[in-house]
Amino acid sequence: MTADQLREELLRRVASPIVAEAIFDRTPDIVFFMKNGRGQYVMVNRTLAERCGFTHKEALIGKTTFDVFPPQLAQRYAGQDRLVLETGAEIIGTLELHLYRDRTPGWCLTTKFPLRGSDNGVVGMAGISKDLHELNARASVYPEIARVVEHVQARFAEPLRVEDLAALAGLSPARLERSIRAIFQITVGQLIGKTRIDHAERLLRSSAMAVADVAHACGFYDHSAFSRQFKA
Repeated sequence: MTADQLREELLRRVASPIVAEAIFDRTPDIVFFMKNGRGQYVMVNRTLAERCGFTHKEALIGKTTFDVFPPQLAQRYAGQDRLVLETGAEIIGTLELHLYRDRTPGWCLTTKFPLRGSDNGVVGMAGISKDLHELNARASVYPEIARVVEHVQARFAEPLRVEDLAALAGLSPARLERSIRAIFQITVGQLIGKTRIDHAERLLRSSAMAVADVAHACGFYDHSAFSRQFKA
């Protein structure tokens, strides 16, 4: 049997195919949620409900980020949601502030994916945010690292040098490399390459641009290198 057939066979027999909610209820350092196309929560884990001040998860269903988060955080989350829902983009491992259990801001890595219907249109989204505990000795550099990540995401089409990114963060190149590796388990160069590949994949899926044009738009000036990235 193929992988798809094996999955379909199991899902036909499972009474409740969506088990992620129950699994994530057992992970106190991970926030899990699913939203509909209007940005309303339709599924959450216990961690998110508690951090938003609710005793029961059901109280969060139907609400939006603006209903439960401080305005500055809500504005950022809503902007991410619009990007995912309107373009089908994926947000992978974004370093940002979230609310910890005591409602104080804490750093986390957030990932969001579109949910697609039978016609392949975006009908909702799902996401998780993984805590980066502030007892970590590197927590003091998180704001600087977030600034670097945002710069890479905004300027990925341009030449990017580790030395320039380190200067932006006010860190030495070596410390920037160590911090990026500790948080994301990849090097600065891999972070840049991954960002470019993510945007290139999105353009190839959603536009009629030629491959060469996509490569140029995403910062790949060597088309053979661009092709090797997709074969890897």
